Amino acid sequence: MDAHLLRTFVAVAECGSFSAAAAELGYTQSAVSQQIAALESNLGTALLHRRPVVPTPAGERLLEHAGPILLRLDAARADVLRVVGEPPGSIVFGATPLAASPHVARALTELRRSRPGIEVTFAVAGREEVARGVAAGEYHLGLVDGIAAPSDPLKLTAHGTTTAVQNEPLVVALPTDHPLARRRRINLHDLLDARWIDAPEVAAPLPDLRAATETDAIRSTLTYTGTDVLSLLALVAAGHGLAVLPASLTLPGGVAAVPVESPRLVHRTELLHGHVDEPAATTLAAVLADAGERSTG
Repeated sequence: MDAHLLRTFVAVAECGSFSAAAAELGYTQSAVSQQIAALESNLGTALLHRRPVVPTPAGERLLEHAGPILLRLDAARADVLRVVGEPPGSIVFGATPLAASPHVARALTELRRSRPGIEVTFAVAGREEVARGVAAGEYHLGLVDGIAAPSDPLKLTAHGTTTAVQNEPLVVALPTDHPLARRRRINLHDLLDARWIDAPEVAAPLPDLRAATETDAIRSTLTYTGTDVLSLLALVAAGHGLAVLPASLTLPGGVAAVPVESPRLVHRTELLHGHVDEPAATTLAAVLADAGERSTG
């Protein structure tokens, strides 16, 4: 099966349109149609209905295999290019905005102490982007955060080996003039009718809060798609909605933090291991893993 044709098939299935997939891939619509026809001929079955453009049952099954296959191909390509083109003693490290904890700064300090002259590229991205980047070999290592029950790992669609780095309490961030701002503890069930900000990259995603409270009542009145925590907190202070955040964050004036008592949840940070045979990545992974044992032990 030609991987080039497989990528085209995935693009058409995800876009739901031959023309949209052609624009995304930089092909003509005719070329995309020919590639899909070639793949269907190779497999001896139709993979896409044409009106509307949706996968057939055989296409659905192929999609289940396509993601892991293409990730492995990307990882292989990145690995080979790293061998022939990456400067010796370099590391590419991805992290989500709230995962860039003091552990990372200390780990990088230790890495530079043990490997002087090391070249580090530190990229900040969304949770799934970091996870997929590690799986595809774009990052040696990744650090991601999210909310979970105290003993549960994070739920990610693409990852390999993980190590817990930190578990810490959660707080509800709300304006200081909010009626509940002076509470010592809070149950999220008391806030089902509150105004919420949906900020999936820098706060607890609302779908996760709905799952934890076993209700669909938690709804957003404003969506923030950025990665700047201070901007989110400015929205909270102005009364646009509440957000659940890790307790270690330093809050600006106008924002109060009330610890979450129930449901039992923590802000969890995990290290994703990718291409760890690179000595620098191995050193960084070991330092972060050791930090995780101390903070979660």
